[in-house]
Amino acid sequence: MTYTGAVRVGGPADVHELAHLIISKVAVGPMDNNAYLLRCRATGEQLLIDAANEPRTLLDLIGKDGIASVVTTHQHGDHWQALSEVVDATGARTHAGEFDVEGIPVPTDVPVADGDTLRVGEVELTARHLTGHTPGSIALVYDDPRGHPHVFTGDCLFPGGVGNTWGDAEAFTTLLNDVETKLFDRLPDEAWVYPGHGGDTTVGAERPKLGEWRERGW
Repeated sequence: MTYTGAVRVGGPADVHELAHLIISKVAVGPMDNNAYLLRCRATGEQLLIDAANEPRTLLDLIGKDGIASVVTTHQHGDHWQALSEVVDATGARTHAGEFDVEGIPVPTDVPVADGDTLRVGEVELTARHLTGHTPGSIALVYDDPRGHPHVFTGDCLFPGGVGNTWGDAEAFTTLLNDVETKLFDRLPDEAWVYPGHGGDTTVGAERPKLGEWRERGW
C-alpha cells in the first residue's frame, strides 16, 4: 500500500518502506501526537521518535525486538508522557536536544547538539537544532542514499507554517530563520517532512510559503 502519513488515534500505523529504513507512523491521544518507529532493514535495530503517550500502543508498535534508543524532539510534555514506561520496558537509551534536557523529567543519556549523528543500525540521522518553539528542539534528517531525504521535525515545521511561538516575535523570527537555513536551504523539494502532529508534507510544498509566513508573523 502507498504511504500517505494519514493516521488517527486508535487507528493502525502507516508504514513508509524505504530501501534501507522502514518508518512506521502512529498517532496517540489525547493531543493527536505522532510517534515514529524507525527500523534498519540490515540489522533490525529500532529507534523511536517521541514516546508521546499511550505506552501500550507504542510498545505494541515496537514489538518483541525492542528499541535501542528513543529520541525526544523537544521538552513539551505531550511529547514524553510515555517515555518513562517505554524506557523501563525496553532499556532504550534516551536522546534529546542539549538545551531541552532540563525540561524532560526522564534522564537523558545522550544530549544532542546541532550536527550530531544518531544511528539506528546502519542508518545515520543528522540532528538539526531549531530554536524558538523551545530552546532545544531538534529535527532529525535521514539523507536516503537511494532516494530523497526524510526529516522528522517535531513541532518546528508543519504543513502551513512553523511551530507555535505564542506571539513572541523574536522567537518566531529565530525559529523561521533556523528552519530556513538548516532545512529549506539544505534540502531538496522532494524531502519528506514528518511533523509532531497531523499530516506530512514536503519541503517543496512549503517552500513557496516562506515569505508569507514571515510577513504574517506566525
